[in-house]
Amino acid sequence: MSAKKGDTVRVLYTGRLKDETVFDSSDGIPMEFTIGEGMVIPGFENAVIGMNIGQHKTIEVPSELAYGPHMDELVATVNREQFPPALEPQKGKQVRVANQLGQTFIMTIIEVADGTVTLDANHPLAGKDLIFDIDLIEIV
Repeated sequence: MSAKKGDTVRVLYTGRLKDETVFDSSDGIPMEFTIGEGMVIPGFENAVIGMNIGQHKTIEVPSELAYGPHMDELVATVNREQFPPALEPQKGKQVRVANQLGQTFIMTIIEVADGTVTLDANHPLAGKDLIFDIDLIEIV
């Protein structure tokens, strides 16, 4: 029996970058999702379609089918004074930022310079091609 759209499946997986850096893993605990419901990135979902129980597959997912391209318009440099005094900006730290409409976004501090802080609202894996090792464990 092979996996198809609408099936709920359980998979084991490891996600890594081209330089072999592991960015995510199911750590031996099956991840469950329903194919076609957008619960995982499109490239991962497409790879599971047609897999048989017990099958292993290694795939490369281009950024367009993962977290999309890195968009420069989602990077902003602001004055340090715009941060609350109690918040010390540090490179790599994630902060919640609200816009004028009250919508909140998680942004990553990518640079701290004299008097300015540069923030990035892109997903950390945006613009990156991803490699996944996938094992289909079960079709529920």
